[in-house]
Formats: sequence, C-alpha cells, structure tokens
Amino acid sequence: MKHSGSLFVVLFGVWLLWSGHTDALLLTLGLFSCLFVLLIVRRMQTVDHETVPVEIAWRVPRYLPWLAWQIVLSNVDVAKRILQGKMPIRPHVVRVRAEQESDLGRVILANSITLTPGTVTIGVRGNELTIHALTDDAAAGLASGEMNERVRTVEERR
Repeated sequence: MKHSGSLFVVLFGVWLLWSGHTDALLLTLGLFSCLFVLLIVRRMQTVDHETVPVEIAWRVPRYLPWLAWQIVLSNVDVAKRILQGKMPIRPHVVRVRAEQESDLGRVILANSITLTPGTVTIGVRGNELTIHALTDDAAAGLASGEMNERVRTVEERR
C-alpha cells in the first residue's frame, strides 16, 4: 500500500506540474485520472519496490550532480577530439560487471553510461553490461568502477 500511495502522489504531482490547472473541476478530473491509472497498474500487479523506488528517492539528488559533471567532462573530451581531429579515437566494445543488487540499479547504471558521451550501453545480460566505448580513456573510466560504485550507493538498502 505504501508504494501505491507513493505512486499516486508522484502521478498527481506530475499531472499538476504539467497541466498547471488549479480549477476545482480540473483538479477533480486530474485526481480521478490518476486514481484510474493507479487502479489499472495495481490490477496489472506491477506496483512494487522497484516501480516506485521510495527508498532511493533521497539518495538520487546526491548522485545527479556527479553524473552531470561526468557528462560535462565527457562532452568536452569528445568535442575536443572532433574539433581538433588529431586526437585518436579507438572505438571498441568492453564488458563491465554491474555490482548492483537490483534490476533498477542496473538500469540506472546502463542509462548513466549511455548519457555520458563517448560510451553507449548496447546490451545488458544478467550482471554484465556490454558497452561501446569511443576511446581507451572512456573504457578505462568504466573499468575503474567509480560509476558502478556510485550507482551501488544510490540503490543500497540500509
């Protein structure tokens, strides 16, 4: 029930933010539409701890600035390589073991890697991610495991 309540709050919050309507009639219609969606999702039995990850909600904001900084650094590196034309690229595929406990953690890691320029997650099988890296530096950054560790601290249950 905790997850259903959290999902409803998120759904209605997003509806209110995106619609911007505060009339009583429209608020009521938005409320009922969110309840309807919640009933459908509960009937499909898809509401669980991974659907609405309430436990990690307070840890994600600490991860996002670090991820944004990694994206900026990678953007600068890729832009330099393109504009200078002299810096080598050496595309190759690497496999990285995901240390996350849940599917949600592996998805966060795979998407974080894909958001970072110069790397794309091209496959996830179990705990192994297949990643296309544009350079040796990008591959080495993945092999260092820093992103893996940071995502693991986001999903860590205490």
